[in-house]
Amino acid sequence: MTPAVDRGLTGRQPKAVQSALAILEAVARAGAGVTAREVAEELGLPPATTYRLLNLLVGEEYLVRLPDLHGFALGRKVSALTRGEGVVPLSTAAREVVAELRGRVRCGVHLVLYTATSLHCADVDPDHPLQAPELLERHLHASAPGKLLLAEQPDWQDVLQPHRLHRLTDRTVARAADLDAELRVVRRRGCAVQAGQVHDDLACAAVPVRSPAGVLVAAVVVTVRSADPAAPAAQTAPAREYAGRLGRLLG
Repeated sequence: MTPAVDRGLTGRQPKAVQSALAILEAVARAGAGVTAREVAEELGLPPATTYRLLNLLVGEEYLVRLPDLHGFALGRKVSALTRGEGVVPLSTAAREVVAELRGRVRCGVHLVLYTATSLHCADVDPDHPLQAPELLERHLHASAPGKLLLAEQPDWQDVLQPHRLHRLTDRTVARAADLDAELRVVRRRGCAVQAGQVHDDLACAAVPVRSPAGVLVAAVVVTVRSADPAAPAAQTAPAREYAGRLGRLLG
């Protein structure tokens, strides 16, 4: 086998590499759903350059284009690079605990896993599936598990920029001051509840799963077909019991 010839970096290549890495960092900061225009504006890059590098990163699987084509998210190769620091695999024991809770309540029960700044729907109730899991992962300000994650931050605006508080329904919180107020309630209650902010006819509650060291690692999410936040809130007691068991498995 003939050794490859090392020609080194030439011309504009170093700048292109730097721009590509800056784009990865921008997508990681903004979270899933950031658009090409938002990335270009943040980095001060020409739109054509931004589109070209985004497409290159998607082709190499460092980024993915979201199913609704309205933005980008980190891809599987980034997850592989951060393995050990990112979302942990879900064990069979954890899945069995979630299944046991599903047998006790008459509503949807799901498990989401957290990184420091994002969430992943790891176990969706097969009998009461989420309408659009990507909306929970993308719009942290609207979903209950997203609010739980934001409430954990010293400053939620480090994770989600205020101009990305997109309105999904008439009830979606879309002002920074209103979200601040909601997050104070989440911290006081120790769980997050919302109704009609992601889908008009769906309410949900997210109960934190913490490691033995107290780190937020996951959430048990209960969903109820209702516009009344009291409906999922009534299910938080059993969810807390199982969240304690999951913390020992996931922590």
